[in-house]
Amino acid sequence: MGEKKFNIALPSFHGNEKKYVLDALDTGWISSIGKYIESFERSFAQYHGVKHAIATHNGTIALHLSLAAAGIREEDEVIVPDLTFIATANSVRYCNAIPVLTDVNADTWNIDPGYILKNLTPRTKAIIPVHLYGNPARMDEIMKIAREKSLLVVEDCAEATGASISGRKVGTFGNIGVFSFFGNKIITTGEGGMCITNDDTLAEKMRILRDHGMNLKKKYWYDHLGFNYRMTNLQAAVGLAQLEQLDELLLKRKKIYEWYRSVIGKNPGIIFQDTEGNDFVNWLITVRIKGFDYEQRDRVMEELKKENIDSRPVFYPIHLMPFYQSSEFIRQRYPNSITVSSEGISLPTFVDMTEEDILHISNIFLSVANR
Repeated sequence: MGEKKFNIALPSFHGNEKKYVLDALDTGWISSIGKYIESFERSFAQYHGVKHAIATHNGTIALHLSLAAAGIREEDEVIVPDLTFIATANSVRYCNAIPVLTDVNADTWNIDPGYILKNLTPRTKAIIPVHLYGNPARMDEIMKIAREKSLLVVEDCAEATGASISGRKVGTFGNIGVFSFFGNKIITTGEGGMCITNDDTLAEKMRILRDHGMNLKKKYWYDHLGFNYRMTNLQAAVGLAQLEQLDELLLKRKKIYEWYRSVIGKNPGIIFQDTEGNDFVNWLITVRIKGFDYEQRDRVMEELKKENIDSRPVFYPIHLMPFYQSSEFIRQRYPNSITVSSEGISLPTFVDMTEEDILHISNIFLSVANR
């Protein structure tokens, strides 16, 4: 067993992926036009119960496209969590706007509505809540703030495809929901992303900007300075096949979570995210080792590596990055994001894992963490 290598994540292709990709190759439709793009967008919109889905080449692009279509521009302020993958904040800067870094809740690890309120100014135009590691943020409270202050909400659902709050899918609370289909995500297209919305105007603007700003009715006529953010038909072929299996994949991930929790959850020094009763999705099994600093956490990762077990750290707080250490981005202190980051570690999570695999990983993890 010790010879087996456990990667942090692996994609699963047990459906129609090969069939659809080969069909796309046979027909010659391999670029940004084809039936699989249309089918993937339509099916993704139907799954979420929304009117529009706009496929993109990756999740970062989807974030930027959303903000650009909504008119976020220079000097606008956008509230983003301090603890997230850096693309969330960077996408705001791509619009020459200002990402205002905001601390998270120590229990949920998601952006804290109370800290959002403290960071609001007359220049605030939007909020980007992130459903970190597949755990839904407090969207009811966030949307209440947004309605009262007339703010745009773009949900970053990159790690949370299929998660829901009281039966309502994440990505459908805000004005726009954004998803990632990178190789380690819940479903994958290799690289890929999606924007969903019920807003006809935003959907049309995103489709225009995605395709160089070309007029939808007059080919090669450009009304806007746009981007080449299109998904390929080959990507969409994989995505459609993955989407067909989504519910099954989520059930398998739920079982993996339960197996891990049954072993390492018994240790009082190991802290899981508080899901607050929401229907979360298990993107990566991620826990905190109570009281650890970065050096101690990294030691655990090195020890796991010696046992052929891959792991990864929780994201470093964005305010620590050299190009974010400015008062225009930093408006408060970030004790919770620092604590979660320094204590946090992700363990192997992919749908082909067995209970035996997880018992093996869990026991080694506990042994190393308790040294």
